[in-house]
Amino acid sequence: MTDLPFSGTTPISVSRVGLRARDAEGLASYYKALLGLEELTRSGGDITLGAAGRPLLVLESAPKAKPDDPRSAGLFHTAFLFPSRADLGRWIKHAAQNRIRVEGASDHLVSEALYLTDPEGNGIEIYADRPKEAWSWEGQSVAMATERLDVEGVVASVPADQPDWKGAPENTIVGHVHLRVGDPLAAERFWHQEYGFDTVAKYGPAAVFLSSGGYHHHIGANIWQSARAGRRDDERSGLSWVELRATDPKYAGEKRDPWGTVIRTIEAMPG
Repeated sequence: MTDLPFSGTTPISVSRVGLRARDAEGLASYYKALLGLEELTRSGGDITLGAAGRPLLVLESAPKAKPDDPRSAGLFHTAFLFPSRADLGRWIKHAAQNRIRVEGASDHLVSEALYLTDPEGNGIEIYADRPKEAWSWEGQSVAMATERLDVEGVVASVPADQPDWKGAPENTIVGHVHLRVGDPLAAERFWHQEYGFDTVAKYGPAAVFLSSGGYHHHIGANIWQSARAGRRDDERSGLSWVELRATDPKYAGEKRDPWGTVIRTIEAMPG
């Protein structure tokens, strides 16, 4: 048994992400091979994947959808959070052995992460947090950066007497979601007003990071590809919705952000 990562214990946290998929079967196979996610349920053409029984990703079959436009508002990446650094080290060994193409690897001070893109263009982050006691805060701002990842150090954190990668470990969660938006200031206002999130970091005028309960970020919003983007085209593949979990039932329901991205909220259940 492992403890749920801090990201999943705050008053509001990320529960699941829904992706509209042109090839749901192919995308499901990809995530199973990449992360060892298991198929939990099927409903029509929709496939729910998760880890140790916890649903994390819903692939909605939309074979006639237009391809996602990376310049539009939508998903920058879904961030899968492992419970420990050793879990991330096991995954890195798995990726190397299976020649999985990784596009980036970064030390963010608060976390260590690797980045990929799935076959339909959806961004993926796979990461582990450093202990929250090691994060550096100045008021309500947390220190984050993008530095070279010590890949060898992460791999060396795997105890020699523990097994290799066996799939996403128990208590793997979606730690955060990073969105493409048209205006970070408008995104910041939305998350403040609708969910009471705190702004914890900014990367100049181009990106804002927001969270609940002192996490380093549950939501990122940037214009690195999507400056001045307008309302989303719901006929395209890619992000369908983000589902949050809230301990306060007043947040339950569905909203759309300024670009039409669907944000659902469910009441948090124990465990």
